Amino acid sequence: MWFSGISDEAGQDIATQIKAHQELNWKWLELRAIDGVNLTQISDADFDAVYGAVSDAGMGVSCFSSAIANWARPITGDFNVDAEDLTRAIPRMHRFGTSFIRVMSYPNDPDNPVSDEVWRKESISRMRQLARIAEDGGVILVHENCSGWGGLSAENSNILLREVDSPALKVVFDTGNPVTYGQDAWEYYQTVLPDIVYVHIKDAVKINGEDHYRVCGEGDGRVKDIVADLFRRGYDGGLSIEPHLAAVIHTGQKADDAERLYQSYTDYGRRLMEIVAEIQSA
Repeated sequence: MWFSGISDEAGQDIATQIKAHQELNWKWLELRAIDGVNLTQISDADFDAVYGAVSDAGMGVSCFSSAIANWARPITGDFNVDAEDLTRAIPRMHRFGTSFIRVMSYPNDPDNPVSDEVWRKESISRMRQLARIAEDGGVILVHENCSGWGGLSAENSNILLREVDSPALKVVFDTGNPVTYGQDAWEYYQTVLPDIVYVHIKDAVKINGEDHYRVCGEGDGRVKDIVADLFRRGYDGGLSIEPHLAAVIHTGQKADDAERLYQSYTDYGRRLMEIVAEIQSA
């Protein structure tokens, strides 16, 4: 079991993201956005700079946290955008030696919704095509239990993986997202467990219908129970933090205080390490 984190939650620029992980003594970063632009979409020159900075620091990348099929790309959108993102990402992943790229499975369109049947069929079809590209490229799509048809329930996640039927589609389980979507975190985790290859650590409570993010282990995401169960099962993969405490970065929200953003990230990482140490010593 090792540690990583979606590093733009520590700061926008790659130097700050690296610094936070060095302070935590973590080798791995999960890269999402650099100066507000997703890693799959930055220019080749900017990617070269990011690659050089991470490599010079003696660090590695655990996962590309892409925007493929995510909350901002409804099922009615242009599939080519996702296919192009993945095609562009694969050689970049190879340079880093990274196997995983995070994906979701298309939310319905709130302005022009399709039927549940069409949503299911099109989501599975698109994920099957993406999985084929991933297979050919030698990488693995890790499907997050978040916005999208496959995230509606643990059962939907299992249906998606079964229907796509590809070794290039697995699960990244996010401990906090079941709270957001009115699901039971422990039940969801247990149901998708056989396909989990990577874990996002987030925690939250719901108050008057709104998400309130908490330090890991202090919300309803069952973080301690899930990490303990993974440890007992011999899980040797990554735990990647996504605090959301100072700002929900992926939505474009900016922190009021860059130092607070950085400090909340490193404090969150230390708390996760404490939880793991407590479990290991029990």
